[in-house]
Amino acid sequence: MWIVYAFGSALFAGLTSILAKCGIKKTDSNAATAIRTVVVLLFAWLMVFVDGAQHDLGTVTARTWIFLILSGAATGASWLCYFKALQTGDINKVVPIDKSSTIMTILLAFLLLKEEISPVKLACVGLIAAGTFLMITKKEDAGKKAEGKGWLIYALLSALFASLTSILGKVGIEGVNSNLGTAIRTGVVLIMAWLVVFLTGKQHTLKQISRKELGFICLSGIATGASWLCYYKALQDGPASIVVPIDKLSILVTILFSRLVFHERLNRKASLGLLLIVAGTLLMLL
Repeated sequence: MWIVYAFGSALFAGLTSILAKCGIKKTDSNAATAIRTVVVLLFAWLMVFVDGAQHDLGTVTARTWIFLILSGAATGASWLCYFKALQTGDINKVVPIDKSSTIMTILLAFLLLKEEISPVKLACVGLIAAGTFLMITKKEDAGKKAEGKGWLIYALLSALFASLTSILGKVGIEGVNSNLGTAIRTGVVLIMAWLVVFLTGKQHTLKQISRKELGFICLSGIATGASWLCYYKALQDGPASIVVPIDKLSILVTILFSRLVFHERLNRKASLGLLLIVAGTLLMLL
C-alpha cells in the first residue's frame, strides 16, 4: 500500500504548486507560506484525532522529537525558498529544480540510512539530472530575462532543504504514528514561518491579501496537508530512495495545470527533459 500512498502524495503535491502560484500573484510569499502552514497544521491534527494517534504523544522518544523538529525546520526553510522562487520565476523551471532534490536524497539515503544504490538507480539519477538541466535551460523571452536569476538560487536552496527533510523525516517517524509525526513537524514549520514573517516586517501585508488569493492559499494548504499525510505514510513503510522519486512525479500534475491555468508551454528541449525525469523516476521502481 505504500506505493499507493506515494502516488497520492505526488497528485496532491502537484496541485499544491498550482494553487500556491495562484495565491501569491500579489501576496508576499513569506506571508502566504505562514498562512498555508496554519491550514496544514489544522488538517494534520484533525487526522491525528480521527486516527486516535493523540494517545501516542506521551510515548514519543527524545530522539524522535529531535529528528521531527529538525525535519520540520528543514521543511520550513524549503517552503520559504520554494515559494519565493515560485513567485518570481517560471513554474516550469522552478518545479524541476525543486524535484531534483531526489538526487541528493538518494545519496543521503545511501550514506546515512544505508539504503542500497544499484547500477540502475545510478543510471536513473543521471537521467533525472540531465532532464532537470534541459528543463531549466530553455530559451527565455525578453520579459523573463528582466527578472534576473534570483529565483534560481531560491529554487536550489529549496531542493537542498527538501532532501534533508526526507532523510530527517524518515528517521523521525520510526516507531511513531506517521500522522502524529506529520502534525508535530508541521508545528515546527508554523513557528518558523511566522517568525520569518515578523522578522522581515511583512505582518502588515496580511490585511492586504484579497479574498481570492486567500482562498487559493488555503486550498494550497489543504492539498499540502493531504500530500504530507500520504507521503509520510509511504515513507514509514517503504524505502526513502523509492518513495521520494514517486513523490517527485508531481511535476507531471504541475506542468499539466500550468499549461491550462498559466498557459506556460514547454519547448522541445524542455519536453525532452521532462521525459528523462519521468523515465528516471519510473525506473526507480524496478
